[in-house]
This record gives sequence, C-alpha cells and structure tokens, in this order.
Amino acid sequence: MQRTDDLNPRDHLAALEAILMVAETPLTEETLADAVGVSGAQIGELLQELASDYEGVGGSRPRGFRLLQRAGGWRIYSAPEYQRIVAEVVLAGQTSRLTQAALETLAVIAYRQPVTRGRISAIRGVNVDSVVRTLLARGLIEEAGSEDSGAMRYQTTTYFLEKMGLNSVQDLPPLAPYLPDGEELESEEEW
Repeated sequence: MQRTDDLNPRDHLAALEAILMVAETPLTEETLADAVGVSGAQIGELLQELASDYEGVGGSRPRGFRLLQRAGGWRIYSAPEYQRIVAEVVLAGQTSRLTQAALETLAVIAYRQPVTRGRISAIRGVNVDSVVRTLLARGLIEEAGSEDSGAMRYQTTTYFLEKMGLNSVQDLPPLAPYLPDGEELESEEEW
C-alpha cells in the first residue's frame, strides 16, 4: 500500500481522482488535501486541473462527467448534456418525484430555515406532518434543534444543496420578484 507522502505530483492527481470516484457526498478541499497529503493551495490547483481535463480543456477528450463544487465540497457528477440519457438508465421503472405539497413545503423550509413544523403549516395553511416525514425520509431536510417550547426546527441538508446544484442556501434565487407588490397585499388583507 502506497503512503500519501510517497506520492509524486502525478500520483496526487490519480489519488485525488480515486477518492472522488467513490465519494457519495461532496468532499471539502481540506478533507481532500489531508487525504492526498498536499497543502490547501495545492489541492485547489489539482482540483482545477482535473476539472479542466474532464471538460476537454487543453486538447484532451471531453468526458461524460464533470468535477463540480457543490454543497461546500467537490464531487464527480455526470455531464449535464447527458443528464437525460443517464436519467433514463438510472431511473428506469422508478417514479419518485416529489408532490406539489412536498415541493411547497421544501421551499418554505429552504427560505425560512430553521423553521418549525407549526410555522410551515401556518405559511402553507395546511397540516404538513406527513410531508415533513417524507422530506426527512428522503434526506432533503433534517432536524435543527428545538425551540424553548420543544417544537422541532427543520433545515435543508447538504443532499438538498447537492441536488439543487447549490453551494449554500445563499445561492437560492431571491423571492422578491415573485411576490405581489404592496397594493396587491393590502387588497388581499381586506378579504
């Protein structure tokens, strides 16, 4: 077994690639640097070199996968241009889309996190108990501690960020353009 301190610079790339190929979640640069035995600055350069190579920069053949930074870390993903083909193979026979209720609940949690189930229900105007259980089971949300009242708060997970192609919740698009202006809100409040 080869130790990381015995690796030459080209072997660092291969070791990094081997780690990224088996990673189930995005790995931080610090984790990767420690694993490969290089500095933080070096790991950044190695990651960029691999990402460029996979995209075909510098004359290499473009690959069917990309090295992308998501959810605060790095991971290998299938190339976007092959998403439809990959989905057909991977999802053959599976129907696991989120319902409209689940998507709405997930949006409330994403934009208001950490948020209690009661607050989510108040915003949506319906009971969200089963939807929250579904989102928990799918790993899209997680418990984020409780309030003094004992009510559990929920937040999105790194898996959610990864699936949405985001590095953090700050990357969510702003809601303001989709909200009614003040006059519309005033007329709705009269109801």
